[in-house]
Amino acid sequence: MKSLGLDACDLRILALLQQDASLSNQDLAAQVHISPATCLRRVRRLEEAGAIERRVAILSQELLGAGLTAIVEVTLDEQSSDKLRAFEARVLSEAAVQQCYQVSSGMDFVLILQVRDMESYHRVAHRLLAADVNVRNVRTFFSIHRGKFSTQIDLPDTP
Repeated sequence: MKSLGLDACDLRILALLQQDASLSNQDLAAQVHISPATCLRRVRRLEEAGAIERRVAILSQELLGAGLTAIVEVTLDEQSSDKLRAFEARVLSEAAVQQCYQVSSGMDFVLILQVRDMESYHRVAHRLLAADVNVRNVRTFFSIHRGKFSTQIDLPDTP
């Protein structure tokens, strides 16, 4: 946190925006107890520094027809830097892949896919995994219940 030089006001701004990125600058400033001009400057500085990567709307997977979540473990035959980057590039280009992690110890990647149904999963799995000759092993887990979903990170307590 020190590298960005964040103070209590910055942390309050970040905490509020994590909960509701649609807050107007006026409302955000009022909740943080600073002027709108100061608030706008601080938010812009946080964006430019990369503390705020982007602002998005989180859509309902079920209501919009993408209710199947697959957690996929992938092990590659060859783990050279070029092979790892090539696999990751293929995966990142697929819209169904919501998250991609290169991991240590065991499998090489963990992917989180969000798809409409099992048929959609099979199409994505064939395109990304079965067609890739460097993929040695795939293990897929299907979510039967989502107990928690959050995009918020734990920030230090504000004074």
